[in-house]
Amino acid sequence: MSAERPLMLIALVAIPVALGLYALAQRRRMRYAVRFTNLDVLASVVSRSSVWRRRLPPLFFLLSLAALVFALARPMVSYTAQREDATLILAIDSSGSMFAEDVKPTRLEAAQTAVSTFVDGLPEKFRVGIVTFSGEAQVVTPVTSDRELVRSGVEALSYLYPGRGTAIGDAVARSIELGQGATDGGRQVDPDAVLASVRTVAEDEGPDSDDPLVAILLLSDGAQTAGVLGPLDGAEQARAAGIPVYTVALGTPEGYIERDLGLGQVFRRPVPPDPVTLSQIAEVTGGVFYDAFDAQALKAAYADLGSRVSRVPAERELTFAFIGAGAALLLVAGVLGGLWFSRLP
Repeated sequence: MSAERPLMLIALVAIPVALGLYALAQRRRMRYAVRFTNLDVLASVVSRSSVWRRRLPPLFFLLSLAALVFALARPMVSYTAQREDATLILAIDSSGSMFAEDVKPTRLEAAQTAVSTFVDGLPEKFRVGIVTFSGEAQVVTPVTSDRELVRSGVEALSYLYPGRGTAIGDAVARSIELGQGATDGGRQVDPDAVLASVRTVAEDEGPDSDDPLVAILLLSDGAQTAGVLGPLDGAEQARAAGIPVYTVALGTPEGYIERDLGLGQVFRRPVPPDPVTLSQIAEVTGGVFYDAFDAQALKAAYADLGSRVSRVPAERELTFAFIGAGAALLLVAGVLGGLWFSRLP
């Protein structure tokens, strides 16, 4: 809990002052009471309940005072709220290395399963677009809230011809274009202009916190080997646009793909992921990096991503709650004082 006006809490010193005055008044009353020396007779006259009856109304009064002081400080409580709206761009590697079998059944199939589960768990109003990349980046599914269309786009990745190379930087740029176009009334952005402007980006503190979230979720299983834009240049472009990039490195360092060359010869090529570059992209853009060595870790990564993008930190003011509590306590103090002593505490 926090307070918007913490200096108002200084008024709480009034409570120990009030306690001191009350104790002083009680001592003065006791000074007169000791003149009646026959204490046994006095005990039979005075009810034992009179002690707590005498103290209870002032206690409620002091609690009321404390509640009203907290109300003056405008207390705030932090909580996690469901995000109402967001645009997510799923950038998924479709290069030939995605057919490596170190992640069962293959890297691509494991990614399709994890992404489909992730999409199914998103809030209804969230919009999703899909960008795939190998030697170049291309849009598979435009930004839409139609979950069936998105699932079809994920399934379609199996039927794409596996490209050569991995253009991570271009994938980020294409995802920025798709996300910005979706939140700007459908206005199309020239991709060449996006790529060309990366080195002249002005410093930017990001979008207003009230704007709907636009985020890129990029999955890749290899290092950059193709494309126009470097990975970190793409990350700088995303940072300037205020778009976080959450990255997932899929695969193990021992991953490889094989090709039958005929005549009993098999070509084997190692295809390790590049977690260093992907973690740098996430760091530059304010996203989060995940390392997925197997299908279970990949599912866990997307489950955590779903929690991060579908919830947002929020604050709620409790001023009126403290005012209500203070008024109720003050009323109780007054009622008890009136019933037991015919006076206010």
